[in-house]
Amino acid sequence: MSKPEGLPEFYQHHFQNTPDTRPTDLGQVNVFRLEESLVLGAEPVQFSRRDFYKIALLRCGHSTYHYADQRVEAIGPALLFFTPQLPYTRQLLSAEITGFFCILRQDFFQERGGMNLTEQPFFRPGSVLIHPLTVPQAVEVSALFEKMLTELASNYLLKYDLLRTYAAELLHYALKLRPADTNYQPCDAKARLTAVFLALLERQFPIESPTQRVALRLARDFAQQLAVHPNHLNHCVRATTGKTTTAHIAARLSSEAKALLWHTDWNIAEVGYSLGFDEPAHFNYFFKKQTGLTPSAFRRL
Repeated sequence: MSKPEGLPEFYQHHFQNTPDTRPTDLGQVNVFRLEESLVLGAEPVQFSRRDFYKIALLRCGHSTYHYADQRVEAIGPALLFFTPQLPYTRQLLSAEITGFFCILRQDFFQERGGMNLTEQPFFRPGSVLIHPLTVPQAVEVSALFEKMLTELASNYLLKYDLLRTYAAELLHYALKLRPADTNYQPCDAKARLTAVFLALLERQFPIESPTQRVALRLARDFAQQLAVHPNHLNHCVRATTGKTTTAHIAARLSSEAKALLWHTDWNIAEVGYSLGFDEPAHFNYFFKKQTGLTPSAFRRL
């Protein structure tokens, strides 16, 4: 698997040079028109992790994104959210692609007590990648991106503080589009324990080399780490999510296994070992139970 794509590689791939931005600001926030990043003859975006967040508005066009074991289509107008932990490939399906995107680093928002991007719903593990918009909504979001572009080109001394505000406004606009019952979730003791369990599970991924290995693979491993009884942890998780701890762990291991089988050249024993299986036969049994296919059959799809 390739190393995470940094901003220099991102600029080289999409623009064939580095935009004229002060080095101290480059990598904190930047804004572009989507069509200007589609270099004629450039290779499609490849499966890799980035070291920055990305918010995109697809005003017009049609693309397909492949990430982990999922394939989703983006048809404009739509908002798209990408995290550094989400490796993906993109395939353009229409000749005309228009819109905007901004790239952000977490430290950009943490300055001066700003928001934590990892806590935002659109950047949480398992969140929806693509959010359709109506035409009037796309016009409003476009206006916000236009403000960011104008400010980025200005000589205003505090323009990056203003850009931080505009980016936060963009996130708040997207939050307002969510169903009302998803904007506030009461957080009791069961929900808090479940949230910590899910965060601990997700923190083990993605797997980036065959020598990296998940340390927590069983429900009792997580319970021990959280200093609770396995039955209590399972009760809280099931009451909050409707699924057992074992089901969550199996689903996440299965998803990572599919990604590794599709997007790496590691042999099956290496994939299984990285996911905590000492014997290839145990990994084969687990994978077939989850997917109905053996790892080798799945890789041939």
